[in-house]
Amino acid sequence: MASKFETALIGGVAAVALVAGVAVAEPVRVGMVTTLSTGGGYLGEDVRDGFLLAIEMAGAGDRVEVLVEDDGLEPERGVQIAERMVERDGVDVMTGIIFSNVAMAVVPRLVRDGMVYLSPNAGPSQLAGTGCHENYFNVAWQNDNLHEAMGAYVTQQGFDNVYLLAPNYPAGKDALTGFKRFYEGGIAGEVYTQLGQTDYAAELANLRATEPDAVFFFYPGGMGINFVKQAASTGISREIPFFGPAFSFDDTLLDAVGEAAIGIRNTSQWSPDLDNEANRAFVAAFEDAYDRYPTLYASQGFDTANLLLSAMDALDDDLSDQDAFREELRAADFTSVRGDFAFAANQHPIQDIYVREAFQDDTGNITNRVIGVVLEDHQDAYGSQCPM
Repeated sequence: MASKFETALIGGVAAVALVAGVAVAEPVRVGMVTTLSTGGGYLGEDVRDGFLLAIEMAGAGDRVEVLVEDDGLEPERGVQIAERMVERDGVDVMTGIIFSNVAMAVVPRLVRDGMVYLSPNAGPSQLAGTGCHENYFNVAWQNDNLHEAMGAYVTQQGFDNVYLLAPNYPAGKDALTGFKRFYEGGIAGEVYTQLGQTDYAAELANLRATEPDAVFFFYPGGMGINFVKQAASTGISREIPFFGPAFSFDDTLLDAVGEAAIGIRNTSQWSPDLDNEANRAFVAAFEDAYDRYPTLYASQGFDTANLLLSAMDALDDDLSDQDAFREELRAADFTSVRGDFAFAANQHPIQDIYVREAFQDDTGNITNRVIGVVLEDHQDAYGSQCPM
């Protein structure tokens, strides 16, 4: 969506500048490597659109230039794009990566070479623990967090024989690790499927034969759309309770799945109905700008931009002193749409994790609503391994 943005091409990279007054001579340059194609492409679009909306709402279009390029969910492509943005385009800070396999290829070398990276999504365990770095800030969550909350919730609800499914890549492994960390029952089955898989007939047949008392799955983007639709078509999701993280129940996915998702509960650090002023303004502005409901990915892009702007405000847009820049980022002096937000020592969030339920509102839109808090002021499990 580019209705409110001016787009140009700089050396083949999409450079997005907001129309918000007279441009300054040297705006802060942000390199955004994200996924804009494949079945997960809308996740990157939402992060991008939330990020740009925050800049527009702050009236900072003359202070920030955002260069955006699609990694195609290919780690090596992400590496090549990041190198171009640093060496040729002279970006000051980088952000945008959606998938953890891309993050693990790109982020460690970026931060090691002196680039500050703000993660609006991917939060692999390695970068929260032994691989943490002073130049790496995660503004979303550590990968395990939402799954930990669902493990706790499923235990609270009395389920004790749960079947687990996730794609076979770093975030999928973190997902099931996180769920099992807070889940106290038995495991009926633990299945890792191919990243990007579209047909789950065999997995659903095996699931049914196992006869678990509940199912926990992590499938973001197109994978989630296919999995939930296929589970509904077999009738199994009406026979056995299904649970998942918000990644499998964002509003775009709910629109695609339809009524089959109603009633399924999921965990998230954000929800469109969170009752705070910043969130109400964000949801209304996002709908107005893009004519669609925001997802948690959009909220994370929005918060990431506002974190950057808070540091820029404190430093009069001069990011040349990296020690000062990192100090202002650590302060997290911005108003998050999710409510209370702070960084732990490993520069990952301390935040509440909610349980939500998919429902159909008065307008007929299928979306999520909060039904309770599962984990309060939650920190990730890897911080003690971080040498910072």
